[in-house]
Amino acid sequence: MLTSPSFGQADLTNCERELIHLAGSVQPHGVLLVLREPELVVVQASANVFALLGIPLDRLLDRPLAILGGDVEAAVRQLAGTLPLDEAVPLQCRMSNSPAPGGELEGSVHRLPGGGLIVELEPLVPPEGARDTVSAGEVEQTSLLEGVAAAVQRISNASNIGALADSVVKCVRDLTGYDRVMVYKFDPDGHGKIIAEARDPRLDSLLGHHYPATDIPQRARELYIRNRVRVLVDASYVPSPLVPALLPLTGQELDMSLCALRSMSPLHTQYLRNMGVTATLVVSLVREGKLWGLIAAHHYSPRNLRFAVRAASALLAEVISTRIAAIENYAHAQVAILVRRLEQRLIEATSTEGDWRLALFRNPRTLLHPLEASGVALFHGDEIQTAGEVPSTPELRALLQWVDGQRPEPLFSCTSVERDQPALSSLTPVASGVLAVKLSASRPDYLMWFRKEQLLTVTWAGDPTKPVVGNDPLTLSPRRSFAAWSEIVRGTGLPWTGAELALAQAIGSALVDIIVQVNAVRLLIAEHQLMQTRTTVHSSNEPVMITDARGVVLLSNEAFNRLVGTAAKDLRSLDDLPALFTQPAFVRQTLEALTGTHQPWRGELALARPGGTPWPVSLRAEAVPGRDGAFLGFILIVLDLSDAKRAEAARQHLEQSLALGVGGPHDVEARPSRDPDAVMAAILANASLAAMDIADGPIGPTVAPLLEELESSTERAATLYAQIRKLGNRP
Repeated sequence: MLTSPSFGQADLTNCERELIHLAGSVQPHGVLLVLREPELVVVQASANVFALLGIPLDRLLDRPLAILGGDVEAAVRQLAGTLPLDEAVPLQCRMSNSPAPGGELEGSVHRLPGGGLIVELEPLVPPEGARDTVSAGEVEQTSLLEGVAAAVQRISNASNIGALADSVVKCVRDLTGYDRVMVYKFDPDGHGKIIAEARDPRLDSLLGHHYPATDIPQRARELYIRNRVRVLVDASYVPSPLVPALLPLTGQELDMSLCALRSMSPLHTQYLRNMGVTATLVVSLVREGKLWGLIAAHHYSPRNLRFAVRAASALLAEVISTRIAAIENYAHAQVAILVRRLEQRLIEATSTEGDWRLALFRNPRTLLHPLEASGVALFHGDEIQTAGEVPSTPELRALLQWVDGQRPEPLFSCTSVERDQPALSSLTPVASGVLAVKLSASRPDYLMWFRKEQLLTVTWAGDPTKPVVGNDPLTLSPRRSFAAWSEIVRGTGLPWTGAELALAQAIGSALVDIIVQVNAVRLLIAEHQLMQTRTTVHSSNEPVMITDARGVVLLSNEAFNRLVGTAAKDLRSLDDLPALFTQPAFVRQTLEALTGTHQPWRGELALARPGGTPWPVSLRAEAVPGRDGAFLGFILIVLDLSDAKRAEAARQHLEQSLALGVGGPHDVEARPSRDPDAVMAAILANASLAAMDIADGPIGPTVAPLLEELESSTERAATLYAQIRKLGNRP
């Protein structure tokens, strides 16, 4: 059984399991106190309290917090009595008889799950003679707020991830003053890539560099989600240990997951020192509860940040995450538009040319570009059609046989065909990665996208012939990380992201639906193909019913029957259909008009459920003419709108929240007024824009949670903004 090394005891073979949340020490520019409630007695403290607070450790332990004088105890008690403190909240206070000039302190307070308060304090101006401490510097609030407002506006205007990342690094560098600011994006396997950079021109660029997932262990990733802003003031710091080592309240090591001062892994600080980096700021970018990426800032001399700037960085991270969600969901909307146009072209091609496949490959870019694929192939029947760079026909047939043998339902993806099926290693140069959607339940019909081996497209900024270092932590470096990543990904294509998998499935599902419609038409045109076509239609997920010219039901598929329920067994003709709906008279009138004029009809209705709530659906009724002008019959498609209705309700709730303004969930006084200033207006405008992008996308079960997440993120941003204002308004 694998054991987890204690903090500071990990090496390069087990750093993934290092217990970094049990660091047992802090960075020395601040002090950490653990208080027993309700008396607020200090039961554990960092050893540097005398250097920063001017009180010996033995006089502080087991004494009330009030011993510090000033308003420290009052400020902590006020927060503890009014907020749940399940997350760290800002604290500003003043000590009496402090060795630090002015006695001004800022920091944070949060509550341990089992009870007890963790108080972190940093002197705004370190005491003279205190070692390893760096002043956070002054912050002019008006300038800070103007910078935040401008940043929010700039971020909101970004139309794609690349433009967004470029805006982010520029805004964060302007806001924080670090020498280098980067956006670091994770792929589905956890590997990272620097996709944007703003730097001092004297520094070498790191843009485009790749790093393996092991560079950021899983424990660290979990902490990045919980504690979204992390500051390292000086990579060469001497840690200040906690005294006593075990928390008296529990007899266990202190869980420092939410502590801003928590010491960082010695391996990480060694890595930074090897790069010449002295100070860092890391801000998490979280998307749907998962770590999407990081904003990483490097400075080449010690540097600290005031808490107002840290809060501003956290606020921007929320705005950025919202924009990422909007942009990625907008890509879905664009594919939906593409699919609707594709549907029209394919139906027209079937009518005029007899084959929808001709239209599918008429503009290959519409198939390749949305998934950033280098090649695509359609396997339909015994024929293969391709576009872009693809393997040879014999290789494609061998690949099809292997993919179909994996029995994908309905989506198959892999990043390394060579690794998963060594017999197909010859495909690696042009088809390392494969993404396939199945188009038929009864035949091996697929649409497949391909990606080249990703190392073929990577440019390393340094000398690729430079020797890679050994296994010594003292030689950790970006070049070593790149070399490790290269070995991991050799023979693989760029991983398919979750968004790309969703897009492929959307295109495949739409194509399946198109095929169903085409086959429904052919069912009426060619009676001798009835059995084969019936199998395809029956297996579709799109609820459909087909009648002849007299309205007699020829077919209702399983999806249709499941949707309408037990009443489906009584359907004999169009005359029986109105009884399924809550407005039978209106449906009957509509169907009479349809049979009389042969004009298509689309609209929203509600299915009647015995003893239950009406079920929202859309009904699409199409009259089908034959090539010789004769009228053949009708196609009726019923789509479940329950997800769309839930999304609409979530959107209306969000619009109401935005119209009223949002504020912190606990601090009513901190909520913005009905007349928001420039920053709040920018935050609300960003949320409104994101809501429109999300709501304009294809409606599915994820849209309502996305809108709810957007509302929560906007509320969090508003709370952080209110905290910034409170921090800056203190005399």
